[in-house]
Amino acid sequence: MRQQEARGKVKKLKGRVKEAAGIITGYSALERKGSRQRAEGAVQERLGKARRKVGEFVDGVAKAIKK
Repeated sequence: MRQQEARGKVKKLKGRVKEAAGIITGYSALERKGSRQRAEGAVQERLGKARRKVGEFVDGVAKAIKK
């Protein structure tokens, strides 16, 4: 797991906590902020995963060319 994936997971978790706190307290602004942060974290995590997969593919191609 790369840094961007890890940051995305952390952001998602923070968003879930804020969203739950907003639901529990009835504070809709906090709930929306948490929901938005959770979505941003999911996108960031997926982007990091995609970058990692592309890097692994490029490494595989490079190794195949060297053979």
